[in-house]
Amino acid sequence: MERLKGKTAMVVGAGSIGPGWGNGKATAVTFAREGAQVFCVDRNAAAAEETVKIITGEGGKAAAFTADVSRAADVEAMVAACLKTYGRIDVLDNNVGIAEMGSVVETTESEWDRVFAVNLKSAFLAMKHVIPVMQKQGGGSIINISSIASIRHVGISYVSYGASKAAMNQMTRTTAVQFAADHVRVNCILPGLMKTPMVEHSAGLAASYAKGDVEAMWRARDSQVPMGHMGDAWDVANAALFLASDESRYVTGLELVVDGGMTARSA
Repeated sequence: MERLKGKTAMVVGAGSIGPGWGNGKATAVTFAREGAQVFCVDRNAAAAEETVKIITGEGGKAAAFTADVSRAADVEAMVAACLKTYGRIDVLDNNVGIAEMGSVVETTESEWDRVFAVNLKSAFLAMKHVIPVMQKQGGGSIINISSIASIRHVGISYVSYGASKAAMNQMTRTTAVQFAADHVRVNCILPGLMKTPMVEHSAGLAASYAKGDVEAMWRARDSQVPMGHMGDAWDVANAALFLASDESRYVTGLELVVDGGMTARSA
């Protein structure tokens, strides 16, 4: 349908930690299928290149860039490289994230700092460097990937993850208001329980749910959702597509929950 025709989209976290479709990878491919030229950023160079290969193999336009987006110098270089390659940034999708298990008693200071650096500081830095670009262009759309763990206890203990995502929500709200007059829209997506490679490869999650049994973890997570099953990366990608497109031109400061009804039941 070419809902993003003529737009340049930067997807941060565009690779996948393992085989299959992570949220960022599916989002980058979805954006490309809808006409965007996509700047695929990931800490793992091979993962970013794999996403680019999928896009170009389908006839789309994409470029890869390797960066640790918890570092200011890397983010500055990332933005400069995208502008050099495509000349503009219409969409920024902040999709990096890690989860460390533990309560406030169990979590170490270094684990807390690492989670906040990856989950929150990365989005702060990306917005810091991309918003001035969007202001000069006359606008743009920023999509921050949060989690329902930012607004609910979801049955397992990872306080640093939930706290970092809750902070992301508030950063999204305030930034949306402050730059609305510049036509820079800032929204966030709150995925629920998703079946993605990141979850599959998280030993801590598998241990918390089912003593390390991944298949048992899938069953346990399915049972938590009113719809009876987890979502997948394409559910997040399609939500991001709406927020990236001009169809959402009057939408900013939104927390878009994509969770199969889980938070509605837990309210």
